[in-house]
Amino acid sequence: MKTVNIFLTVSTTQTDANDAVNSITQFAETKGKKIAYRSIGNGDTIILVNRFRGTLDTWDPLFLDSLAENFNVVTFDYTGIGSSSGTLPTDIVDVATDVKDLAEFLELKSISVLGWSYGGLVAQVATLLYPELITHSILVGTNPPGNNEIPLEQAFLDHALKPINDFDDEIVLFFEPDSEASVKAAKLSHDRIHKRIDVSKIPSTMDVFQFYFAGGADLREDKLKFRDQLKTTKTPILAICGDHDISFAVENWFALLRELPTTQIIVFPHTGHAPQHQFPELTAKYITNFIELTTK
Repeated sequence: MKTVNIFLTVSTTQTDANDAVNSITQFAETKGKKIAYRSIGNGDTIILVNRFRGTLDTWDPLFLDSLAENFNVVTFDYTGIGSSSGTLPTDIVDVATDVKDLAEFLELKSISVLGWSYGGLVAQVATLLYPELITHSILVGTNPPGNNEIPLEQAFLDHALKPINDFDDEIVLFFEPDSEASVKAAKLSHDRIHKRIDVSKIPSTMDVFQFYFAGGADLREDKLKFRDQLKTTKTPILAICGDHDISFAVENWFALLRELPTTQIIVFPHTGHAPQHQFPELTAKYITNFIELTTK
């Protein structure tokens, strides 16, 4: 009998679509809009709500992958931002509907929400408007609604409004320039993010910036009394801040410390506006423990 040898070639160049760098961009067509989103990991869902000028590509992949060890992590572009259709609403209540609409499209009955910076404002509104949907709220580098004593620093305006931000801008905006460790972490985070980024999707004109500013001003005016609602909510809230955030000073939380029954605050030393990018794995562990230990 003649022996036939069969050789099978197995590709070793396949990528894992279930990590942040290789995840597939999908679209939720709902309520007359098309929301771009990505999903990695398994387990209970956390929907991440982005910063001013943030897109699907501007989250640190190591932070996302660290969260995805325990959760299904969903990132998305706001209506009118990045790869999503439409125009970003100027009413932050309308912006918050993106969170609800995306959850409904994904047939999720309950979620945690994580908002960074401007996204932290959106996340707070969503948390208070949809308590039947949102079980936990994580607020990173942001402030409570209403009037806050410490304004943003001039350094934010000097760097954040440029059409394109370079690495030096990123150090000032998101890290602590006076800390060697923070600057080193900034470079590592920058390099991770730039493994996959489409700069053309990042909002770059003052016309679009004004939509964000209008939403922020709306929440500072706080006609719907969201600040007071934080004092009565039953939803567990975790605020994660750097000790020198030029956009949203952590000190603005201190006036409410004894009035917020469900809010815990973590402050990272020698850290700026993006503690989750300076300490991606540690921040993910804090979030994981918080959700697991405050789930009834």
